[in-house]
Amino acid sequence: MSVNPVLMQVFKNRFAAIAEEMGVTLNRTAFSPNIKERRDFSCAIFDRCGDMIAQAAHIPVHLGSMPLSVKAAIGSGSMREGDMVMLNNPFQGGTHLPDITLVAPVYTGSDDTEPSFYVANRAHHSDVGGMTSGSMPLSTSIYQEGVIISPLKIVENGEIDRKLMDFLLTNVRTPHEREGDFAAQIMANLTGAQRSRDLVDKYGLATVNRYADSLNDYSERITRQAIAAIPDGSYEFEDFLDGDGIKQKNIRLAVRLEIDGDEALLDFTDCDRQVSGSVNAVYAITLSAVLYVFRALVSEDIPTNAGCLRPLQVITRKGTIVDAEFPAAVAGGNVETSQRIVDVVLGALARACPEKVPAAGQGTMNNTTIGGIDERTGRPFTYYETLAGGVGGTARNQGESAVHSHMTNTLNTPIEALEYSYPFQVTEYSIRKNSGGKGRFSGGDGLVREIRLLSDAEVTVLSERRSHPPYGLFGGNPGKPGRNLIYRDSQERQMPGKFSERLHKGDCIRIETPGGGGYGVTPDTDEHS
Repeated sequence: MSVNPVLMQVFKNRFAAIAEEMGVTLNRTAFSPNIKERRDFSCAIFDRCGDMIAQAAHIPVHLGSMPLSVKAAIGSGSMREGDMVMLNNPFQGGTHLPDITLVAPVYTGSDDTEPSFYVANRAHHSDVGGMTSGSMPLSTSIYQEGVIISPLKIVENGEIDRKLMDFLLTNVRTPHEREGDFAAQIMANLTGAQRSRDLVDKYGLATVNRYADSLNDYSERITRQAIAAIPDGSYEFEDFLDGDGIKQKNIRLAVRLEIDGDEALLDFTDCDRQVSGSVNAVYAITLSAVLYVFRALVSEDIPTNAGCLRPLQVITRKGTIVDAEFPAAVAGGNVETSQRIVDVVLGALARACPEKVPAAGQGTMNNTTIGGIDERTGRPFTYYETLAGGVGGTARNQGESAVHSHMTNTLNTPIEALEYSYPFQVTEYSIRKNSGGKGRFSGGDGLVREIRLLSDAEVTVLSERRSHPPYGLFGGNPGKPGRNLIYRDSQERQMPGKFSERLHKGDCIRIETPGGGGYGVTPDTDEHS
């Protein structure tokens, strides 16, 4: 049956609007600053097989991996009307334990025996237990990182499973906040399910399914056109993680990119083995990073869905840094290694289509967690934030300064919200001047955030690009590496990229994030390649 191009555009926007409205519901009803201020969540709608139809403009590292979680939920058993399945297991399509996914079936007819669609959202909870506040520890096993949830029904026939909810809340440091965020996730899925039924009521299930399938085909066709514009050949690139926070340094990530017509093969089998520390990435993360890069190559306004992945083949080797095996520690793989996977894929593409690819951005999310007992209230608190940095220069433009880039798409937590919600005083929040690499088009600058603690607290930082700076391209200088500092009694102490430390009331933690790499040579730059 033919597809009407006008209706195609209508459905493209209607599906996206469902995911966006889910996000608005989650954002406005959440309890934690991490979700309601930073918007550390993602929402999407999936077809009857669990393939993505459309997503909201949320977080790439969530969305590219979420279909594997949805399929794990589907495979765990039947979901009836009014059910919702919860999971966070990274080895079942998850990312890391703080990212908890809720999946709901959408039944559109009273006689349906199977769901017509699924809606899902994933939100980062600022504590899910584990060995340190914030659940982003310098761990050596996933068991140290928090409670592991394989697919379980948190809602059945419209009723929350109180025993399961009480079990989860018993295992976290901030149960009141967690329960509020879970309720917001449930409401987001209810919103998505109702809007999906509204769409079917208006157009009929057969028409909605036809256009859902057609949108996947359309995204595949445009993605193939973008790949076909890249010269055929084999392109390689390598880059390094600074270390795993435990012992190993210079962890190598490498890719061989094969372009053959309108298809791309990405071979990561030469990456280093998984390590002791928590920077191991599961396969879902690697797939998500690859999808992000190739979607970014497409200039047309296409939906990001399952069709975008069809021309891509991603090969990994089990037990490596990009395809870790259970029970590897993975808290930092989602946030740090995902950024480095993007860097190596972009580095390979820069050799194939240099005019389309930027120099390296900051290459880290500068994860900062702080937790303890708030002296003002006597209640526990857990703070988590990723910090922005510089973006790499391109063939046409300077890099942006102090923004989130690549696999993260969150906002910052405003100073007012920080000081209201936590025992903090923000003593500096500024652009880190001259931290971007010089070039014909210079990289953007990082930022500085300095916080004075008003209560004793445990601080953990997982950050990268402290030893290996963000690379420049075609003669551009690298960006300036980041720095982590602690101040106590007017004494400055420089900390490693990954550390956990018990700090006292009055101590300060200062994070200086990396700048982006420069692009191209100018008379003022040293030659780099």
